[in-house]
Amino acid sequence: MKERDEEKVLSLYQEEAQTTDKVAPASIPAQVFLNYFFAINYHIQNSGTIAPGQLPILHEQKPELNEQDHEAVKKLLLNSWSTEYALRATAELGDEEYMRNALHWTFPQAYYAVFAGLQAFLYTRGLRTNNEAWVLREAGRLVVKNTYPRAMGFYASGHYDDFNVHRLPLAYYKPGLQIAGKELEAQSQIGQFLRTTRRQRAKAVRQQVQASTATAIRSNKTGEVLQKFGPQHWQQLTWRIGYTTLFDLMARLRISSTHREIERFVQADIDFKLFHESLLQIVSYLNGIHECFVAQAIGLQKYEEFVQELPKYLQRSFVEARLEQQLKPLLGNGGYELGQAA
Repeated sequence: MKERDEEKVLSLYQEEAQTTDKVAPASIPAQVFLNYFFAINYHIQNSGTIAPGQLPILHEQKPELNEQDHEAVKKLLLNSWSTEYALRATAELGDEEYMRNALHWTFPQAYYAVFAGLQAFLYTRGLRTNNEAWVLREAGRLVVKNTYPRAMGFYASGHYDDFNVHRLPLAYYKPGLQIAGKELEAQSQIGQFLRTTRRQRAKAVRQQVQASTATAIRSNKTGEVLQKFGPQHWQQLTWRIGYTTLFDLMARLRISSTHREIERFVQADIDFKLFHESLLQIVSYLNGIHECFVAQAIGLQKYEEFVQELPKYLQRSFVEARLEQQLKPLLGNGGYELGQAA
């Protein structure tokens, strides 16, 4: 489906901003960003893929891992857990004003907690890199291959201005500014988030490609570097973008403390506690999935050893709770099903 002008609204970034009578204009970018992540969490919680028996298990052959590999995976998991711990510590304070001013670090924490867990999982599959683009590209490929549960199996593909959203049948309804209370509202907001994120990524790739004399697309007539792109030019860049998935949406949280956009959030009139709760539940869900993958790859016994050797601040925490509530029921009894995307 073609992108339309009215879909270029409501986001953290200028291209998605729009005024409304119901929400103060200065608060719209933050409110919509909250809506997006609340919608993602709403969709996850209402997709019927939360129970341990419905988490995914990999049936394909996995690489052999030695002790050095185990230590590398353990380090990545510890990075993920420590970052999630810091994110949870903010929630425990429970003060709205504190959460407002904590956005400078809670946004990146939410993303990097998931990213480190994703790295740990991909390490067990043979992808051993800190290159963020490679990690996100491989994660996107696995989403499309139905490796992940249905709740997070959605993604966007296609050329610039001709994007397609998959596995969200209600994604093309126009979203409003309200917090999602129905699946239609949640999917429409996630669909818009996927499209605007893919559009933003396409523009960033164009800027990078056109900035290099070696890669720049040039006019067939003049040989000069193109300043304006038509559909045929955008199509030459699509392969560089890959698929746009939930991991790319989480990457939108990488906001530097020096970035002026963060101040728009701090000054906005939104429910910061709800925002934080939504992020934390998404992080917990994604990390739990990757921990299941890792435990299957290295063996449940070795994974339990990792948990037993945790530093004091992580002992008897959410890490052990997920082990007992998700991993052991799933891996210990052998009673599992593959959580495929519909």
